Amino acid sequence: MIKLKSLPNHPEKGLQNVGWDWMLGADTAPYVVSDVVVVNEEQAVQYYEAAGTLYEMLVEAGQYAIDNQLYKEMGIPENLRELIELSWQDDRHIHLYGRFDLAGGIDGEPVKLIEFNADTATCIPETAVVQWAHLRMNGLDESQQFNTLYETLVNQFRYLKEANNDLDASILFSTMRGYPEDDTNVALLTEAAREAGFDTDFAYVEEVEFSNGEGIFKMVPDSNDFLRFDFWFKLIPWEYIGNDEPELAVMLTEIVKNRKAVILNPAYTLLFQSKYILKVLWDLYPYHPLLLQTERYALPHKKSVRKVLFGREGANVSILEKGGEVLETVEGEYDNQAKIYQEYLDFPTDGAGNSYQAGVFYAGEACALGFRRGGKILDNKAQFVGHLVD
Repeated sequence: MIKLKSLPNHPEKGLQNVGWDWMLGADTAPYVVSDVVVVNEEQAVQYYEAAGTLYEMLVEAGQYAIDNQLYKEMGIPENLRELIELSWQDDRHIHLYGRFDLAGGIDGEPVKLIEFNADTATCIPETAVVQWAHLRMNGLDESQQFNTLYETLVNQFRYLKEANNDLDASILFSTMRGYPEDDTNVALLTEAAREAGFDTDFAYVEEVEFSNGEGIFKMVPDSNDFLRFDFWFKLIPWEYIGNDEPELAVMLTEIVKNRKAVILNPAYTLLFQSKYILKVLWDLYPYHPLLLQTERYALPHKKSVRKVLFGREGANVSILEKGGEVLETVEGEYDNQAKIYQEYLDFPTDGAGNSYQAGVFYAGEACALGFRRGGKILDNKAQFVGHLVD
C-alpha cells in the first residue's frame, strides 16, 4: 500500500515564491497535487540502483539490436538506420536524459521495468522543480528527496560541451507548436544548458531551416540573416521524423555525417524508445528480477498488457486476461502499429484505489524520482505526485 502525506501548502504557491511560476503553464498546474508519496531510504536506493542496472542492460540490448539488424521488428523507419548507427558509434553523441517508468518498489515488492522513455521524456519541471518547491514551501529540507535532476542536467550539458569542443557551444531548442507542456519542459532544459555555458535559443520546428549537409539555422528576426547552431535539441519524436518527414531524416543524417551539428537526444535513443526493446531485454536476460516477460503474442498462461511499439501516454494500451480477452483498454491513434505483450503486474495503490507508477530520470546516472497517479492504465489524465524520503 502506498503511504501518502498531504502537505498543507500547495506546490503552486511555492513555485511563485521562488520565481519559477513561469514554468507552471496552463497544462501543468491542474495536475500537481498536495499529496506526496512517502518512501524510506532503502526504497529510494532500490529505485536508484534499478535504473542504473537497467540502463547498462539497455546498452547491451541496443548493441544486440544493431548487430542483428532488428530495425524492422522494432518498427524503426529505414531512413533513420544510418543515423542511428552513426550516433551509436560516436561517443560524442551523448544521451542527455530519459525516464524509466517502473512498477513495484513498495511494501518489499521488487522493482520492475514497465518501459523507458528515452527520446522525448517529459515531466521534467514537475520532477525537478515542482516537488522540490513543494518541500521547501512546507518547511522541509531538500535532502528529504531523491532529486538532483536539474543539477545533473547542467552537468550533462557541460559534459556534452567538453566532448564536442570542436563545435561552438550554441544550442537551438525546438518543440512542435501547440503543446504547452513540451514548451515548459524545454524551458527548463534551456535554463540548464545556459547554466552549463551554452548560448541558447528557441524556435518551433516549422521555423527551423535545415540545409542539406550544411547545418541547422534560425532566421534572425527583422532581417534576412540566418544564425547557425552546432547543437539542436528537439522534443519531437524520431519516429515522427522518419515516418512523416523522410526528407528531413535524410538531411539530418548528412548534417551529422558532415559534423555540422549534434542532435539531442541522439537517433540511437529510438532503439530504447521502441517497446520491442522490452522483448530484446527479456531474450537477453530471461527471468531477470527487474524485467517482466515480454513476447510478440498474448501470454497464454498469465495476464498481459498489449502495447504498440511507439505509443505515448497510455494510448492504445490494453490489459488482457490469460489467452487474450480484453479487460481494459485506452483508445488512441497508434492502433495500426505492431504490438508487444508484456506480463501484467499490478501497480502499488493507495487507500482510494489509485495506481502509482514510479518515474526515475536517468541523465548519465539515476538522478530523480517522481510518481504518476491514475487508473490501471496511466494515460494523459494521470496526476503527478511528488515524494518524501522519510
